[in-house]
Amino acid sequence: MNDLFQWHDNKIQMIISAIFVVIIAIFKPVLGLIAAIAFSYIVYLNFISARDNNKRIDKYVEDLSEDFESATKHAIFNMPFPLVMINEMGSIIWYNTPFLDMIVEEEILNERIYDLMPKVALKDVLSHKEKEPIQVNYDDKDYLVYPNFVNSKGKSNSNGKIIMLYWVENTEHIKLINKYNDEITVIMLAYIDNYDDVRNTTPDINRPLLLAEIDKTISQYFSNYDALVRKYEDDKYMIIIDNKDFKSIKNKKFDVLDEMRELQFGNTIPITLSMGISENGNDFVTRFRNARAAVDISLGRGGDQAVINKGGNFEFYGGKSKAVEKRNKVRARVIAYALRQLIEQSSTVFIMGHKNPDMDAIGSGIGVLRGVKNREKQGYLVLTEENPSIKNLLQKLKVEQPELLDSIITPTRAKEIIDKDSLMILVDNHKPSFTESPELVDLAQKIVIIDHHRRGAEFVEDPVLTYLEPYASSASELVTEVLTYMSDNINLTKFEAEALLAGITVDTKNFSSQTGVRTFEAASTLKRAGADTTNVRQLFRDDFDTFIHRADVIRESKIFFEKIAISILDKELENGILIAAQSANELLDINGVEASFVLTPASDRIHISGRSLGNISAQIILEKLGGGGHLTSAGTQIMGVSMEKAKEMLIEAIDKYLKEGEE
Repeated sequence: MNDLFQWHDNKIQMIISAIFVVIIAIFKPVLGLIAAIAFSYIVYLNFISARDNNKRIDKYVEDLSEDFESATKHAIFNMPFPLVMINEMGSIIWYNTPFLDMIVEEEILNERIYDLMPKVALKDVLSHKEKEPIQVNYDDKDYLVYPNFVNSKGKSNSNGKIIMLYWVENTEHIKLINKYNDEITVIMLAYIDNYDDVRNTTPDINRPLLLAEIDKTISQYFSNYDALVRKYEDDKYMIIIDNKDFKSIKNKKFDVLDEMRELQFGNTIPITLSMGISENGNDFVTRFRNARAAVDISLGRGGDQAVINKGGNFEFYGGKSKAVEKRNKVRARVIAYALRQLIEQSSTVFIMGHKNPDMDAIGSGIGVLRGVKNREKQGYLVLTEENPSIKNLLQKLKVEQPELLDSIITPTRAKEIIDKDSLMILVDNHKPSFTESPELVDLAQKIVIIDHHRRGAEFVEDPVLTYLEPYASSASELVTEVLTYMSDNINLTKFEAEALLAGITVDTKNFSSQTGVRTFEAASTLKRAGADTTNVRQLFRDDFDTFIHRADVIRESKIFFEKIAISILDKELENGILIAAQSANELLDINGVEASFVLTPASDRIHISGRSLGNISAQIILEKLGGGGHLTSAGTQIMGVSMEKAKEMLIEAIDKYLKEGEE
């Protein structure tokens, strides 16, 4: 072959030689004839040599192909790991001996591989990339299956694909990974939520027995899982446990919470436990911090629950009981003193509620604004626009206290005047994304939170002061208490007192839900400041169309799970969210209904208002759909789905919640 190539490479020399032969023949014909004969002979010899070499090369290639085919067949048939070939329908068309030894069945040719191995999904195999293994467990062994796709032109496969599956066992590797994961150290913190109240309400003769039983129950419970338990304060415990044993506790839904509530030694208040768990962290210090952040969230959500911190993502267990009202107001006084100092040290104070603010958000905001003015500081209430929920209150403001209008500004204006010495106070909300302006939250360097909702996974980063009390009826109640301690004279005007009272009224459903002693004490404070309950009631008056739409929602409601009412307001109305909330409240008046949910379109999303009498947590249900709120009042918004799909998602969330409660 190389000579043949050389022949082609020498064509120019041959042509030149032929030209010389022709020239010689012209001048010396006899010599030209002799040269022509010699030239022809040389050409003939080159051709013969190239042909013979070409034959030898072809024979070598043929022999090499046969050897390669033989070696390939030998390698495939004697491959040390299992190999099987299937077509695009999943039928086995060939397999080697190790694969036959691996498989349980004996007759497997032309059988569907997913029938023999249910965990091998043909769809996943066909969509998988080459050289990327598929993890498969078969016959208590783990394998990495590497797919290889070959285009076949054979008649038996109708020009389709042949999928070659190479099986590499990695059982020992998986066992090692599982062993490592099982031995990861999990740090848990457990706090007694109401330690002081329980101790103070227990008879003296039973008190030592109760406190000893609390220690015994916690220690014995976790010792059964080979955990190390250390008590480092009267009401605080740290537990160190292996991940394997922790999973057992997790699978039992942290039933230690139930055991604590059942302790009875003359105590009139059930004992509740808050737990924070860290499953992530490169070192023990980080894990401890994560566990402490988780237990803070548990306490912020009202306690009686376990919160798992997975590197910023949280899982919640429990939390189905109502937060117990704190009997003393020491914390309110401490918060009031700290807030007064922060206001005095700030250049400007901004107050902001949540999107689509209700009476509680605006009422508590107006109350905080009064506290700022009492410290002779400039304060602004940030409000994007008016909505039907607060329309009556703002109209009343324009008539009775118009000077407050100068203190109500838009987020755009607030961004222009905020500086490094400004203070941001968030009321009735603790989630940055739910505020009137999340960008404004990012600009603020000092943030205070006053809220009564159970703490969610999303929270303001590093607030300078947090007053989050889920037992409270409303943010307006908390603000009223704080105002009484900020100065000797709270200086509330009649309108401001009525705005705060309206906030308490709306969140307590006219003092029929989520009320405690401190709720009525706050109301009496506002009453003494000049609040008129008749005027407050008029703030909730609706127009005729609103009554009609609300009646339609109630008429179209359906009962699910024998105790939950669900209805839909299928029209997008300006006050649709308000109607949904009011309808959900009224549905609770139906005999046998313990919770209600109303769906309504709101711009590009579906809004869901949830209400409950307390036995069912509206908050936990709607948290499964990305929302939150309170035990008896919650809401969420779902984007990118139809009304029917949103309803299906809601029913699934309710079903999951009820099943978790039965386990």
